[in-house]
Amino acid sequence: MARDPQVDLILSHFTPRYVATGVDPNDLNRLAARIDNWAGWCRAWSEEAGRHEQLAAEAAEKNRRATAAEGFLRAAIYYHYGKHLFASSPAEYRRAHESMLRCYTAAAADTDPPMQRVEFPFEGARMAGWLRRPRAAGRPPVAIILPGLDACKEELHAWSNAFLKRGLATLTLDGPGQGETAFQLPVRPDWGRVIGAVIDGLERREDVDGGAVGVVGQSLGALYAPLAAAGEPRVKACIANCGPFDWGATLPKMPRVSQDVFRVWSRATTQAEVDALAARMTLEGKAEQIRCPLLVVFGGGDRLIAPSEGERLARAASGPTEFVLFEEGNHVCFNISYRFRPLTADWMAEALAGRKA
Repeated sequence: MARDPQVDLILSHFTPRYVATGVDPNDLNRLAARIDNWAGWCRAWSEEAGRHEQLAAEAAEKNRRATAAEGFLRAAIYYHYGKHLFASSPAEYRRAHESMLRCYTAAAADTDPPMQRVEFPFEGARMAGWLRRPRAAGRPPVAIILPGLDACKEELHAWSNAFLKRGLATLTLDGPGQGETAFQLPVRPDWGRVIGAVIDGLERREDVDGGAVGVVGQSLGALYAPLAAAGEPRVKACIANCGPFDWGATLPKMPRVSQDVFRVWSRATTQAEVDALAARMTLEGKAEQIRCPLLVVFGGGDRLIAPSEGERLARAASGPTEFVLFEEGNHVCFNISYRFRPLTADWMAEALAGRKA
């Protein structure tokens, strides 16, 4: 029987992403061979995740803490990729989501540097994040890293490592419509207010420099990051990696499964409501308010969001702006993570040190 074309479509778009964020290529090959229909996607990934979770638990029982942490991190990312596009199957999504959180939390204390769960009150809800600090760092500047439409803060672990190595603290954040915060708060366009609430919390901490905060985003998070920079003057630097300028114009061109994810986390009940919300998610008339240093990164081979969206942002922003196009890069440049991760981390460290004004 021929394989479900939906499976082939997702693998063609996201295989580099899976590998770049921690999926073992051998496991991925086995999963790709096993999954012949979309309905079995989450189950197959969860079974593979369970195998790694069991290995991690066995290592923990023997007090092999580093081995256990590595295994739990791997299990977490596998559970995540089982559910990341499965929002329209809420029961399966929730099971895999809770398993992902369980595993990532189990790895938190024994990862180097460790992850600390933090929460930020916002409109009667609480936005969740993971804060990591370089060892012996005093009060380091902070890079807030935002996931995209179907991603979550736990997926950003590998990217956060690059910033940590350059002396920055990292806060990987689930904002409205993202990760675990999506269960409380739907997608929204006013990210200046969202990040303002986060910076309020960072300013009250004594272990980071809440006055030196940059915002980084990938994919749809690379719309949220510049929206935050436009709307919150305390953002000192901004990086947008392969994000849309105008989500209303981009959304209809996305794969149907991605459109379904947006519909679910927007809590829209009609297509008209989806379209109305997406139309409000634009940098038109807002990008000019970005006055902090801005880095826009794009892949020339991005099949999901056109590089012209990044060029449009770079032209419109009012502050010091750099536009970097990797001709060989795919969406988020996951196929060349060895290029975009060092670039973005170096740039943010320099920007928060005042060397990009």
